[in-house]
Amino acid sequence: MDLILEGLWNLAEAGAQLLLQPFYYISIIIVLLMYRRQVVLERRLFHVRLHSWGLQTWRTVLSGLLAGLAVSVVFVFLGMNLTMEGLLCLWVVTFVLMLFGIRYLCLAYSVALLGMIQFVLNWFPGFTGSGFGGDVIRIVREMDIPALLCLVGLLHLAEGLLVRWQGASFAGPLFFEGKRGRLIGGYQMQTLWPVPLFLLVPAQTTGGVLPWTPFFGGDAWQGGFSLMALPIMLGFSEMTVTLLPKGKARITSGWLLGYGAVITVLALLAAWWSPLMPVAAIAAFVFHDSLIWLSRYGEQQRSPVFVHPQGGLKVLAVLPGSPAEELGIRTGETIMKVNGVPVPTKEDLHAALRINPAFCKLEVRNLAGESKFLQRAIYAGDHHQLGAILAPDELAPAAALSLLHISMCIRDRTRSPV
Repeated sequence: MDLILEGLWNLAEAGAQLLLQPFYYISIIIVLLMYRRQVVLERRLFHVRLHSWGLQTWRTVLSGLLAGLAVSVVFVFLGMNLTMEGLLCLWVVTFVLMLFGIRYLCLAYSVALLGMIQFVLNWFPGFTGSGFGGDVIRIVREMDIPALLCLVGLLHLAEGLLVRWQGASFAGPLFFEGKRGRLIGGYQMQTLWPVPLFLLVPAQTTGGVLPWTPFFGGDAWQGGFSLMALPIMLGFSEMTVTLLPKGKARITSGWLLGYGAVITVLALLAAWWSPLMPVAAIAAFVFHDSLIWLSRYGEQQRSPVFVHPQGGLKVLAVLPGSPAEELGIRTGETIMKVNGVPVPTKEDLHAALRINPAFCKLEVRNLAGESKFLQRAIYAGDHHQLGAILAPDELAPAAALSLLHISMCIRDRTRSPV
């Protein structure tokens, strides 16, 4: 009972420590501004709002909180020998790497680099340095790299699940400039999750000792334990013109889960047999870059989806609560006829809808290539295209991004200590 009370007290202290830190609030503000920018872009391109930035912010904050609690529960049994000096060192390395590219603002890269530096330093045990340099060398030598790599793996697993559950719902339609200068439709899938972690760390206390020995830390747990609050930002950014958002989210989630599982296993093996530590560190770096390459390669090899086929209009998105949604029109489907009239252009669509201003009949080709016939009354105030956002034509607004930018765009998976 005393141990349970001490654990609850440590949790309360860690929660207070998190609430007193500005970094967690800053991450929430960043998320809010990101979604606000998405809504502004939607209004500029489509003159309507497809998402609610307030609702999106609360969903991501709540999801990030649940993900952080889940990872923290796992680390109750894994443990982590992390000091404030080590955490500061991790912050510095992360932000230095960020100067070389925003994609390096990721815990995987900083931990991998520190792991390789520690491996090299261990080859020269007599080299201790002096002054500030000596302190840095000591801090790097004392860092528990396998535990940090395990944290990287578990965070990727958590991100993979979040992308699977929420990635497609936060996708925003955009217009892009294709390889031949033709405008095509696509999606930007971008979100951030503020994740508060409560890591169990060894500490010299007058309280009780854990009845179990966590996997990482060894004899350091004999002196007691404490909880350390560590705010983390999970995030991913993808752009796709060749897949529906759900399909892209499913593929990305699968790669993330695979990466997380491999790095977690390698980290656990490295803690059991230390020569595997540099292997795990290199794998964390190389495999992460491989995920970026795979995403880019897949987009280059597939054909764009959101272009108008011969004789029809491709649906890029459907407004929530609109007549198109009520009719059952889905993203990626093609409107072929309205009121019996073929609609190869948007002008033809508008003219066909005016044939009967009180009622409409549609022939829509679904994703399987089969035709379905829909009908609905039209009411005053309904969207002029029934709430269907169509793929761009030559009269569409300026493209948001070029396809060349997409092919060069890298997946920003930010697992950085805020």
